[in-house]
Amino acid sequence: MSLFTGLSGFPLTPLRADRVDEVAFANIIHRLVASRIDSITALGSTGSYAYFSAQERERVTQLAVENAGDTPVFIGVGALRTSHMLENIRVAERAGASAVLVAPVSYQPLTADEVFDLFRAATECSPLPVIVYDNPRTTHFTFDLDLYARIAALPGIASIKIPGAPADVKLARDHIARIRAVIPAHVTIGVSGDQVAATGLSAGCDAWYSVLGGTLPQQALSLTHAAQAVFAGAAGSADLLSSASERLTPLFELFTEFGGSLRVIAAVAEQLGYAEQRCLPLPVQGLSEADRVRVAQALRVLGYEH
Repeated sequence: MSLFTGLSGFPLTPLRADRVDEVAFANIIHRLVASRIDSITALGSTGSYAYFSAQERERVTQLAVENAGDTPVFIGVGALRTSHMLENIRVAERAGASAVLVAPVSYQPLTADEVFDLFRAATECSPLPVIVYDNPRTTHFTFDLDLYARIAALPGIASIKIPGAPADVKLARDHIARIRAVIPAHVTIGVSGDQVAATGLSAGCDAWYSVLGGTLPQQALSLTHAAQAVFAGAAGSADLLSSASERLTPLFELFTEFGGSLRVIAAVAEQLGYAEQRCLPLPVQGLSEADRVRVAQALRVLGYEH
């Protein structure tokens, strides 16, 4: 089975007094390992990579790999300049990461050819497999099928992290089929956007690149296994998926309401004692006290009474 299948959890990189909280981060990684998650993707968007210096990113990379044991670790290496991205890849390789996640980060809008050259540089820099990060909400760049095909043909490309999937399963299957038709068979497709993960997995995505999985891995694993069973046609799996999805709906609704999952999942981690209060890098601020009450209510649905 490919490394790039199943559930990959995207953990927070919590701060304390504007410094990486190394103890809290290591404990988050330990919890993910104990859950038997398939892989860990540190320094993704949930890990706030864009807000850290090169030295901070190197330290987080080391901590992730050192504390993950045998669990594969993928490292987000996106940067504004290609040379900085390449150095991040070298850091990940030296640390013992299993793969890198490359995002087309830029202040100026990028062209398709510029993004292709970015990924070509990444694959030429290191033997580490590369995950294509397609998230127009954060990078403001939108991939099309032609660019997927060009990039996926590069040696070293292992997976594409797509930005969600249609809510309708049939439409999602068609969408995934169109992508599969233009990429090599060894390149996996991973769904992101936790609110549509169940649909994406049920429709045949190989992996879930998950915000939820980085903080509440057991709940994410339950959803993953149920959705995979639905795709395989297992008896009774639809009911299991419906139950797992229903329990997570209040949390996912908050993800949607707040225009993304970062602030909500940070509040979850803070309420469960996994991170200090106000653990996000300023100027990003957490939720209001009133909204934190709503997060606590969503956690109670999942059985947490903190």
